[in-house]
Amino acid sequence: MHLRLLLALFFVAGTDSNAFAGDAAVTLRFMRDGQAPRTIDLATLTAHCAVTTVALDDPHYLTRKSFRACPLGEVLAFGFGESVAALRGQIVVFRARDGYAKPADGALLGEPGGFLAFADADHMHGDDPGWQPIARTRTDPGPFYLVWTGPQQDSTRYPWPYQLTEIEITPPEGFYPHIAPITAAPDSPAYAGYVIFKSQCIACHAINSEGGTVGPDLNIPQSIVEYRPADQIKAYVHNPLTFRYTSMPPNSQLSDRQLDDLIAYFNAMKTLKYDPHRRP
Repeated sequence: MHLRLLLALFFVAGTDSNAFAGDAAVTLRFMRDGQAPRTIDLATLTAHCAVTTVALDDPHYLTRKSFRACPLGEVLAFGFGESVAALRGQIVVFRARDGYAKPADGALLGEPGGFLAFADADHMHGDDPGWQPIARTRTDPGPFYLVWTGPQQDSTRYPWPYQLTEIEITPPEGFYPHIAPITAAPDSPAYAGYVIFKSQCIACHAINSEGGTVGPDLNIPQSIVEYRPADQIKAYVHNPLTFRYTSMPPNSQLSDRQLDDLIAYFNAMKTLKYDPHRRP
């Protein structure tokens, strides 16, 4: 079922900005450690940004798409009440309603090219944002979808979360402190696997209950290497669709060496379990 928007358009000559009377149910939550959460509805958000139409080659739809959107920098500045430049040195986590949690380097988010989409410009009609189902799972990507227009701003480095409902700022030292392989040397395979996990896996999977919740926790109560053979894990990560129909995407970009590094990371973490849910 589509989320509903009530759009009232006011055209200003020579600009592409609009004011919206939005459905209050369409909201985005801004979180920051030590501060009260702030929830902003669509109408308020679009009133404080330069609404525009952006066109791009979408990596999830695998086709050319157009969206109604706000510049990401303006959204973050309004939501957190400070310049987007203040995000340098911070970790920003984008959380979706299905449990997906994508961390990003705050320095990336001030770059031009990022937009927070709130409607499918090719299919919106009246108060319907027009979202086409996305990905193999045919998911409704609303209420918000973070997209990028730069030729180098692909989904391997930049966050492209859909179903976005919450954005959180956290300092690096407070970001998932129990996923680091503290017994591994910085030049070890286990540490290299840790870097891979942080960049490509943590949006959907957790280690020690820290990370995304789309997929299972890979360390507690048992590590994945405690109940699956290493070769099977590597084959599954490389192409899960050869095992089962799943929402997990193939990871053919990972080399055999990188897959070995991931296994080394999982083996290191099985001795570093932290289970906040376990009762004494």
